[in-house]
Formats: sequence, C-alpha cells, structure tokens
Amino acid sequence: MKKTLFIVFISILSFNANAQMGWEVGGWLGVSNYFGDLNTRFDVTHPGPAGGLIARYNFNNRLCLRFGANYGNVGADDANSKNSFEQRRNLSFNSHLIEGIAQFEFNFLPYNHGSRDEFFTPYAFGGISVFHFNPRARYEGDWIALQPLGTEGQFKNDEYSLTQLSLVYGIGMKWDLTPVWSMNFELSARYLFTDYLDDVSTVYPEMDDLEALRGDVAVQLSDRSIPNAEGIKIGQPGRQRGDDSNNDYFSYLGIGIVYYFGDIRCPTW
Repeated sequence: MKKTLFIVFISILSFNANAQMGWEVGGWLGVSNYFGDLNTRFDVTHPGPAGGLIARYNFNNRLCLRFGANYGNVGADDANSKNSFEQRRNLSFNSHLIEGIAQFEFNFLPYNHGSRDEFFTPYAFGGISVFHFNPRARYEGDWIALQPLGTEGQFKNDEYSLTQLSLVYGIGMKWDLTPVWSMNFELSARYLFTDYLDDVSTVYPEMDDLEALRGDVAVQLSDRSIPNAEGIKIGQPGRQRGDDSNNDYFSYLGIGIVYYFGDIRCPTW
C-alpha cells in the first residue's frame, strides 16, 4: 500500500512539474461563412472577412480557458443557388457580426511553450458566445435593415432580438514559433438559438396587413420573388418562405498568433 501511494504521489508531482500556467494574448484573421435558409447546400464559395482578439489562460499543458472578441461578415443570395425555387424566391441578406466568447480548450497532446518535444498539439473546444447581428438587404441602392420591417408579419415590439446566444465548438492546431510566440489554426462553428440570422424562417405574411402596419418598403423586401409568365409572385399568404425546423449557423476559419506571458511551474510541496 505504501509503495502504491508513493507511486501515485510521484505521478502527481510529475504532472505538476510539467504543468504550464499563464496567459496568452493575441489575435487572428480569417473568413466567416453562413449556413441557413439562403444557403441550404453549405456553399463556402462566398465567405466574408473575419478576425478577432484572443486571451487564453493555461491551467496546465492540457486544459485552457479562452476569452475572445470577434468580428465577422456573412451574407447569401438566392441568385447563387442551383435550386430553381430559391432562384425565383430571390431573397438575399448581409450582416455584420460582433461577438464575445468564453470557451474551454483541451489539448490532445501535452503542450509546453519552449519545449523541444511538446511544442505542438491538436485541440478541441466548446463554450458559449453572445453575438449581435443586423440583417440588411439592398433596396434602390441603399442598405435597409430588415428586422424593423417585420418581413414575415411580426407585430411591432414582437420582432426577433438582434442580440442572441450561441454554442461554440470546433477544432484547431497550435504550435510554437519561438518559446513565447505561437501560431493557431482553427475551425469553429456556432449553433444559434435563432433562425433569423438571415431574416428568413417561416411563411409569407398577408401583404395588405404588412403594408398597413409597416409600409410599402416592408412589402417590397418581404417578397422579392421573380414573377412568372402571368405576373404572379411567390409571396402568397402562408406560403413557405423559409424552414423554421432548423436554426441558422455561422462558422469561422482563421489563423492567429499569440504571445505567452506564463512559465512552466516547478512542483509544489
């Protein structure tokens, strides 16, 4: 029993001896993509710019807590779809994203800054974010905010919120450039608790009611469909405009550089 306890004690000391603690601070640049009612085929050929700040605290060489502030730009256009219904629907949007995140990261390999052997690792992470968005569309040469127009018949003061929560998850790779500088390559995604990132979710409203409540611009931006040969547009009351069975997503792909302020702690007795 004494021998077993001694081995466990030495193992704990060995773990602490290799434990790396301290802050890393840096930034990243990359691209953002949106997936939802206006991008049902997960097309990634129209990304937007993205970037952010990184603040990571290393509890040891395996586990980290990271905070961040991110910016992204997302958008989509039915004109780029290969689906005939979506092409005729003719909706589009663009939105800036401002986000704050908190996430835990797990290194699959022991990672120690300045080590000759433990200078890289793949990692996975999960957490939460708070983000702000504001979908807009072009109308007569100007960008018009869509949420205040209630394009799916929302009553006034019953519009969706422009600030939402999301779940953060993803994978990455980090490696040392020097004992204090390191590079991160990362793919992250957001599961949203809203289906209105693109202002599209349910059905077309009654256009006469929408015009009475919101005005003609709301009607024009609610139904931008291309008329058929008889001049009839898609936007009949109750007809499908989007699919509310699945919420929207957005993702980031980026590369960052961070500076390490910590050190490798000696074992404590």
